[in-house]
Amino acid sequence: ASERHTTRAGMPLKIWRRGTAPQHEAATSLRDPGRHFTIVTTASLPWMTGTSVNPLLRAAYLAHRGDVGVTLLVPWLAPCDQQLVHPNAMFETPEQQKAYIRSWLTGRVDFQPTFNIHFYPGRYAIDKGSIVPVGDVTEYVPEEEADVAVLEEPEHLTWFHHGMRWTDKFRHVVGIIHTNYLEYARREKDGEKKEKFLRGVNATVARVHCHKIIKLSGAVQDFARSITVNVHGVSPHFIGVGRKIAEATNVESSSFTKGGYFIGKVVWAKGYLELLERVAEYNETAAAKDKLGLDVFGDGDDFKDVIKAAARQKLPLTFHGRADHAGEITQGYKFFINPSLSDVVATTTAEALAMGKFVVCARHPSNEFFSTFANCRTYSTREEFAECVREVLNTEPKPMPSEDLRRLTWQDAIERFLDAAEPDEPPSKLSHRVSQKMSDWFAATCHNALTASEAVRCLVGGGAGTLLSPSGDLAEWRPDKWSGGVMDRKG
Repeated sequence: ASERHTTRAGMPLKIWRRGTAPQHEAATSLRDPGRHFTIVTTASLPWMTGTSVNPLLRAAYLAHRGDVGVTLLVPWLAPCDQQLVHPNAMFETPEQQKAYIRSWLTGRVDFQPTFNIHFYPGRYAIDKGSIVPVGDVTEYVPEEEADVAVLEEPEHLTWFHHGMRWTDKFRHVVGIIHTNYLEYARREKDGEKKEKFLRGVNATVARVHCHKIIKLSGAVQDFARSITVNVHGVSPHFIGVGRKIAEATNVESSSFTKGGYFIGKVVWAKGYLELLERVAEYNETAAAKDKLGLDVFGDGDDFKDVIKAAARQKLPLTFHGRADHAGEITQGYKFFINPSLSDVVATTTAEALAMGKFVVCARHPSNEFFSTFANCRTYSTREEFAECVREVLNTEPKPMPSEDLRRLTWQDAIERFLDAAEPDEPPSKLSHRVSQKMSDWFAATCHNALTASEAVRCLVGGGAGTLLSPSGDLAEWRPDKWSGGVMDRKG
């Protein structure tokens, strides 16, 4: 009932024909020794985005906890797509990219990582600004590792999935919701219609392919069998900076030599529209000594447009281009302003808090976790924003208590993850269990039938040539130019 294959990255695996998945035993605790976690995500370094960095650190710290096996499964891009996503770091083979990932990680953690890295084929969807899997990604997981799957962005990974259900392949499947796709859809042309459609698709595919959903915050839509917990942490570097500031004994001088900044991918939907609005509103009435100027770090598709808009409004924003938040360039700033309303949980906000800075952010579900920290200031009105800015301009952040620093660590985040990801008890009534299984099966069957059509896939933005996995070595894969669909954002 199975066929022996070799992955396109040279890894031996067993591909199970549809409907012939191995029968799994009843799930036990995720904390039991010997479990194997396969963490699957939608992006990979050197693309510095949350869905590449956070799953990588989750894999490293989960493996470091001990007594479990961990594999990180990330997309491999052909040269034409690498040129679009990370043109300054091109790779000829998956092994070269794997070495890059491990090298980057070595500088971010204080231990030797002990997990595997494998690849599946992906395409960079230009009109989505994200990576779409090619073929059935479950084929790239060997049967002996098909225990616990952690789908980072499960809706994104399965929008166009055709093949075995993840819940058929694995004993337990946990989805972690990273991105507020409804907010992005809402900002596009015909946004209300797109949002409604996408809400239904997200709920369906997540239910079909996951036993449990973890929402990082309440900023995202409802999902079946879900729990809301922030299961992200920050790298030790940021914690170390915060500890040094907390331990400083010279209260006569400030640890900060610069004012405020913002860092993030330069896309309008990532908070830049709100950033320009807040700065303009505040400076209209602020006293000369309290005028707000910010340094802005990041690059992205809307970089030139954002700069032009800021210049047109004569806003005191200085754009520096891409920067590493862990670099020395950001350590001297006293406060971080993040007005974004599209985040689920902003990694940069957590990092700024860990470094002992003030954070000013919107009173929004995505910031609920951060609002519990002493140096976080939240606002919901123009007047409250002005009050927050005046405070951070004229006062000093409080040293971060050790307990708060601990809550920001990846070690603490892993414990929260393991608690949140545990399987739920099935419905007590047999009729409810049968109804749940039948509705999931029906939804899965319909979705699988639709995604089997190349025409349908192209129409809704899945891209031509993404139905089947490429044959041969991934390093030799040369797909055609990407083409979008009617659901993609239009320029």
